[in-house]
Amino acid sequence: MSAPVLLWFRRDLRLSDHPALTAAVESGRPVLPVYVLDGEDPDGGARPLGGAARWWLHGSLAALAADLEVRGSRLILRRGPVLRALSDLATEVGADAVFWTRHAGADEKPLADALAACGIRARRFRGTLLFEPEDVRTRQGTPFRVFTPFWKHLQTLEPPARPLPAPDRVPAPERWPASDALEDWALRPTRPDWAGGLRATWTPGEAAAHARLVAFLDERAAGYAEGRDRLAAEATSRLSPALRFGEISPRVIWHAVGDRPRDHGAESFLREVGWREFCHHLRHQAPDLAESPLQAAFARFPWRDDPDGLAAWQSGRTGYPVVDAGMRQLWHTGWMHNRARMIVGSFLVKDLLIDWRAGERWFWDTLVDACPANNPAGWQWVGGCGADAAPFFRVFNPVLQGEKFDSAGDYVRAWVPELARLPDRWLHRPWEAGSLTLREAGVRLGETYPQPLVDHKAARDRALAALRVIKAAEA
Repeated sequence: MSAPVLLWFRRDLRLSDHPALTAAVESGRPVLPVYVLDGEDPDGGARPLGGAARWWLHGSLAALAADLEVRGSRLILRRGPVLRALSDLATEVGADAVFWTRHAGADEKPLADALAACGIRARRFRGTLLFEPEDVRTRQGTPFRVFTPFWKHLQTLEPPARPLPAPDRVPAPERWPASDALEDWALRPTRPDWAGGLRATWTPGEAAAHARLVAFLDERAAGYAEGRDRLAAEATSRLSPALRFGEISPRVIWHAVGDRPRDHGAESFLREVGWREFCHHLRHQAPDLAESPLQAAFARFPWRDDPDGLAAWQSGRTGYPVVDAGMRQLWHTGWMHNRARMIVGSFLVKDLLIDWRAGERWFWDTLVDACPANNPAGWQWVGGCGADAAPFFRVFNPVLQGEKFDSAGDYVRAWVPELARLPDRWLHRPWEAGSLTLREAGVRLGETYPQPLVDHKAARDRALAALRVIKAAEA
């Protein structure tokens, strides 16, 4: 039998629309699928996966292994570092090639060169994005730094190729090497087991991702443009964790939407897919996106050191109901509505004047969709320091945001049940309710629910004064 090909899975935990897998199968050689846990983000970043993402990874790997078994194959699990794990495995089975899906923002050449030095050929394939960063340029030949012209340009390009089908069979090697047991990796928490809300909310894996896409297109896509900002509405696709782990490809989503009659909802949804693309292109330009503001002036911003404020924000105890609802939804489900992400982000950065990187790190640990591109790009957008950011002086008023996007109070009542009996008029501003109203609702401010951490108007003035400091330094 000819030498097998190692197929290295990373953030592409699927069998359909997987160019590296298709090429490996079409090579006519045995294929040995492998996933390497090296303590770092499989996208090539230097920091370990957060707790919620580790939980998801366990489920996704289990689903991928089951899908491979149906096709006569197995998923081999090994611990890193990646170079040692891949080279050792290649030596064990006599493989002379490793195929994998490339990722924008990750410097993969050193690994490919090191493998070549070991006599192992590396072949890298597209598959994470709709368009590779080097293929998307302005008229001046530079990368885009603003989303709207980026999105308009994408719409002028030749549509991405049709998705590839999953292979019916994956040819197996003559013998299978040893594999770690998934349970031994302890990706899921046990003592304490804090993941009950995640289990109740999500089913990881490729099949579940495709089912969510179909349900979204059948039931919610038409109203997406109008419904996507309503905090309590089930209006979004919930596909972000599947995209983050590559259980579904953006090409599959793009063509699934495009194959149906176009309407305003579909266009709005595809624009969000385009935003994901933009974030990854930004990270390709700036691999340190999670640490360094793209607008250099913000490196001098006078952030406050406020551990008590940060802890109150993290636990959903700020005294602003819509902020607290978002943070509690995050902790329970590992996910938060995108409008809520903007609201809670603005509150941390502008009302509390806490460094956006502290929020990015908390999201990294608690989001099941904690993406190394979308997460920091979103925080830089909120913080006003990114390439295509909301201006820092645009400070969200958490009361008005709540009243606008949760007008009936369903979102707050679901996640902040101690306020559930307050009338709508006072739900987003309980400190303004009279003592009789509070008593009848069973609310004791400062006891059953906290007083506001800050006065929003004063906090806004403080944030704008801090902005003037760095603007003056630029002059």
